[in-house]
Amino acid sequence: MILLAAILLAASPAPETRLALDLKDAPIEGIVGALAEIGGLQVVVDPGVNCKLTLKLTNAAVGTAIDAVLRACSLGSEEANGILRVAPVARLAEEARAERQLKEAQEAAGRKRLALIHLNYARAQDLLPLVKRLLPPGADVTLDARTNILIITE
Repeated sequence: MILLAAILLAASPAPETRLALDLKDAPIEGIVGALAEIGGLQVVVDPGVNCKLTLKLTNAAVGTAIDAVLRACSLGSEEANGILRVAPVARLAEEARAERQLKEAQEAAGRKRLALIHLNYARAQDLLPLVKRLLPPGADVTLDARTNILIITE
């Protein structure tokens, strides 16, 4: 890696810090690591991330530079608590989709409905098989023969 860099740091490192970089065939891990350090971030690069870049930046903001470098290698990032995680865009999208599905499943599991149907002119045990066939998947019906009530949960 050939590194010709002039880094213009502000008093306190931040993503708004301006910099100048001139790199040839530099590995993405090194570029992102240097940019993250200048921006006051910690960085984690997923295994298997492999890309070399040639770039020349003048008076660029650290955050903008990181975004451009990642985009050039078809990578994305997510930041949490000052830690920047770098991974392929497809992996990040798949993880986001899986997390969204898990959240939806947890919300659906938490929303149980209960219905008590008191019968006057029929016996609950006689209607139980009919009601079971009419219920949507995931719903259940039981009965209380003593009070002649159908208990439906979904």
